[in-house]
Amino acid sequence: MFTGLVQSIGQLQHLGPYQLKITCATSRDRILTDIAFGDSIAVDGVCLTVEKILSNGFVASASPETLNKSTLGKVLDNGYVNLEPSLRVGSKIGGHFVTGHVDGTAQLDRAERVANAWEISFKHLSPQAARYIVSKGSVAVNGISLTVADCSLSGDWFSAAVIPVTYTDTNLQYLQSGDWVNLEGDVLGKYVEKFVRVGAKANPAQADAGSAADPSLAFLVEHGYV
Repeated sequence: MFTGLVQSIGQLQHLGPYQLKITCATSRDRILTDIAFGDSIAVDGVCLTVEKILSNGFVASASPETLNKSTLGKVLDNGYVNLEPSLRVGSKIGGHFVTGHVDGTAQLDRAERVANAWEISFKHLSPQAARYIVSKGSVAVNGISLTVADCSLSGDWFSAAVIPVTYTDTNLQYLQSGDWVNLEGDVLGKYVEKFVRVGAKANPAQADAGSAADPSLAFLVEHGYV
């Protein structure tokens, strides 16, 4: 479990089809101060397991499913990735609950400096990710906890406001229009969706067939879930 507060930026290299090496700028990088074999590290929002510790980084493996669903298989060697260690009992939760299980990807639409913040927007969301995008809801973008400022009804486009420290301390600063990012919807929304779907199937007289199969945002709002 993570919180979406990135601790460091590393650089990714492909050691083979399914093995990745992540290196940090120095051996004293804060992500490395308390790292151990078997630890979980969120790499651009993807939960990976530390298999080997290096002087200035670590090695982890990614399954074909992970590479297909996320951007890790597309990141060029020495590309920048966000890093966050797993949440410890008693630690502060500054963002929102992030599992490190990516739902899908999206493309950066634009990033624009406005007053004391950055306004960024994303398009072409994977359907599995788009279904969990709601206005003022939480979403993890490359492992960064962000609040949705605005979105389309279908969720295939959304925007967020990013404070300067988040922008400059993460790999958002390196993204160009058209670049792909990882998305993870709020896990609480997934449980709500499951409960509504199962409840609707158990009580078909109380819900229409469309809501039972795939509850819409309007359905969730009507029943007090959003």
